[in-house]
Amino acid sequence: MEYVPTLCFLLSTLFLTASVECQPPPIFPDAALPTKSGYLPVKPAPGSSMFYTFYEAQNPTSPLADTPLLVWLQGGPGCSSMIGNFYELGPWRVLSSATELESNPGAWNRLFGLLFVDNPIGVGFSIAASKQDIPRNQRQVAEHLHAALVEFIEQNPGFEHRPVYITGESYAGKYVPAIGYYILKEKPNGKVNLKGLAIGNGLTDPVTQLQTHAVNVYYSGLVNAKQRKELEKAQEISVALVKSQKWREAADARTELLTLLGNMTGLATLYNTARAIPYRTDLVVDLLNQRETKLVLGVNETMRFEDCSDEVEDVLREDVMKSVKFMVEYTVERTKVLLYQGMLDLRDGVVSTEEWIKTMKWSELEMFLTAERRVWKDADGGVAGYVQKWGNLSHVAVAGAGHFVPTDKDVNSRDMIEGWVLGKGLFGIEDVKPTISSRFMESL
Repeated sequence: MEYVPTLCFLLSTLFLTASVECQPPPIFPDAALPTKSGYLPVKPAPGSSMFYTFYEAQNPTSPLADTPLLVWLQGGPGCSSMIGNFYELGPWRVLSSATELESNPGAWNRLFGLLFVDNPIGVGFSIAASKQDIPRNQRQVAEHLHAALVEFIEQNPGFEHRPVYITGESYAGKYVPAIGYYILKEKPNGKVNLKGLAIGNGLTDPVTQLQTHAVNVYYSGLVNAKQRKELEKAQEISVALVKSQKWREAADARTELLTLLGNMTGLATLYNTARAIPYRTDLVVDLLNQRETKLVLGVNETMRFEDCSDEVEDVLREDVMKSVKFMVEYTVERTKVLLYQGMLDLRDGVVSTEEWIKTMKWSELEMFLTAERRVWKDADGGVAGYVQKWGNLSHVAVAGAGHFVPTDKDVNSRDMIEGWVLGKGLFGIEDVKPTISSRFMESL
């Protein structure tokens, strides 16, 4: 139904003595409605369930039974994937007003199905029966998430053989490898047809990544030599606590380091050095607490949405400084892996990821490290970033983007994920020369 404010005004002036009730335009036009949304019971935790929204492919290039399915997981720990949905890569976003959805030109569901899951339980609209049921480690995270994914597939006939790609950002740098490792190691012949893992600006090997902060900001000109030494001392404190297996204290020390880094640089946010204000995830909070939104998504009106759960973050606090690099090492031998970062991110950016990649135990690591880093050009011929690929591993540095790559570079992020999934352009064969491929998706 379309609401026409002008017509409403004319009616009210014609019938001065009558009361004409004029409805505001809906937040969700028909085109913005998800294909499905609701809850997936988590069998290892009775009474708990994960909330999801699913958007089918807009223009699939294959029968739906064979169309890839992307699963998106947010970070935190404790943040809702509805941030990814309504602020980053979903088909409709809130970028300027919490009561006005805007069509996303770079939506990731152009060619693929797109499933957003509020993971783990207790996050966003997901339900944890008790605090004791919230996962405390990545093994438990993977068990719950796998149960939810199996439930989703079983609820949708025809989804049994769809290729599944698990994607996510930030603290999902742990969730994504954890679910991939679990499926490939323990459920290789199960119902989830896993074909790849993609991590954006991920925290995956915290100790290695944490030790890059001082040198990164120093050579970026954001701190001087004296401040660099101060940061290095703060880094050493967290590393020493990890070695003593004082996990919560180590996580607290990392938080203090990042606070110090923010104070020294004076930036509005470490997530993007170019932003004058932090990312507006508060718009998603306001959107999802609207009565209409809850009605559309099938959520109880009494639920209060928070972008990040303090309770879940507290439960997973001892997990923060633990590495899952070994999970990436296991999975990259068996399926393809994409690691991408916005080049303006100071928390989990390019330097921090490249540092832990170099320490991987992977049979093809040397070939990857010596592989050509190719220039990626966008549709207008500008530099969109850089791509390095060998075998199952692809690494992408995204120009002009910070922590939320799809927010900052919507169309480029879509071209990246489509190219990677389909093996097109710079994600094709290893001997493609950079002068031949000026765009990821030129062959589509």
